[in-house]
Amino acid sequence: MLNKDLIKTSHYINKCIQRRKELLKKVQQMGGGIIIIPTSQKCYRNAHNEHQYRHNSNFYYLTGFIESDSCLILTTDRTGNSSSLFCKSRDPRKEMWDGEILGPSRAKEIFNFETTYPIEEFEKIIPSLIKDHDSIYIEIPRYIKLDHEIFELLNKELAKNNNKIKHIHDISNFINEMRSIKDNTEIQTMKMAAQISANAHLEILRSCKVGMYEYELEAQLLYEFKKHGAHSPAYNNIVASGKNSCILHYTSNNKIINNSDLVLIDAACEFNSYASDITRTFPANGKYSSTQLALYEIVLAAQKAAINSCKIKKNFNDPHKKAVEVLTQGLLDERILIGNKDEIIEKKIYTKFYPHSTSHWIGLDVHDVGSYHSGQNNGDNKQWKELQEGMLLTIEPGLYIKPSSDVPEHFWNIGIRIEDTILIKEKNCEIITRNVPVAADKIEEVMRG
Repeated sequence: MLNKDLIKTSHYINKCIQRRKELLKKVQQMGGGIIIIPTSQKCYRNAHNEHQYRHNSNFYYLTGFIESDSCLILTTDRTGNSSSLFCKSRDPRKEMWDGEILGPSRAKEIFNFETTYPIEEFEKIIPSLIKDHDSIYIEIPRYIKLDHEIFELLNKELAKNNNKIKHIHDISNFINEMRSIKDNTEIQTMKMAAQISANAHLEILRSCKVGMYEYELEAQLLYEFKKHGAHSPAYNNIVASGKNSCILHYTSNNKIINNSDLVLIDAACEFNSYASDITRTFPANGKYSSTQLALYEIVLAAQKAAINSCKIKKNFNDPHKKAVEVLTQGLLDERILIGNKDEIIEKKIYTKFYPHSTSHWIGLDVHDVGSYHSGQNNGDNKQWKELQEGMLLTIEPGLYIKPSSDVPEHFWNIGIRIEDTILIKEKNCEIITRNVPVAADKIEEVMRG
């Protein structure tokens, strides 16, 4: 068992300070400038009723600060570097309703900023921080309210004759590259998220019964997440039984689970802001039929082949290529596809049954930032990014067989996906979500109790 006490807030804040220094160094090499990164804003579901708040991942990565209505300002020039934070002022009345607000003074002390300001004075103070810089670095707009204020202020400054602003750059690429390699603190946090999620899947295998509703299993997942300190799912849970398993992002989760159904569950938690990602597909009645098992073994073999390609010096697309080769051969063996294997792969005919990629990055976001390409061109084709130690990605092959006149009927409405989260290490890779089994006989064993 991992000890949750390994994840220390103060340790993470120190990591944030190092990241700010690293980011400023990158901007300094570009000639200096000012970096402006707001966090996300609260979103209202209806009158006086907010959706659960989630901070901007880039902002959190550089600050560790989780309050809304905040903005990070970093500057680098000939005189040196500085980091500042705009955040909410203390307000006893608001705090009575919504809980404690740190306020600028305590935020400065705890999070180690040179300067902190009240967010209420953002429009008044920011022009003086901008005026001496000719380059401004911002994120591509995502958070409407504060982004709108920033762009309004930039437009005002650009309209003045006494400003120095010449260039506005996107800071995202710099941060994306930093976030693509996880440090040990991040890895330990993600392992905790993976452990909580895997244990939740185990509980589902033990408790699933024919006649339950999909949402009953979803409720149990959410309970297991929260019970172990993960306060939210990393994404909308998919609990898809029967023909719903062929819908890639099915989230209605409202069907009765029937005796002959497979149940595909793609669900995982977020722990201390870091995501995990797991998918398992199992028989509702505890025993795979021969048809279900034939397809399941194809997908499992594809996942194994893909995971074996998760090594340093391999590129991001290598696991996908391996998965496609195995899936295509399996579809040919079962006569779901007819033809030449190489031609089927070249013309992407297999995508009728496997329409998505095998992998995505994972970290602070479940579909984490970072390019899948190196930025180098090989003729007209971009080079795929090489896998490096400290990267985390998913491996999630699948097959989805919808009713079709050219497919044997006994395969109809079977959807299977098997997904794990993979850590790239110096000499191999580590499957951090493998506490829950993938072998069909082991899944059946857990379901028997």
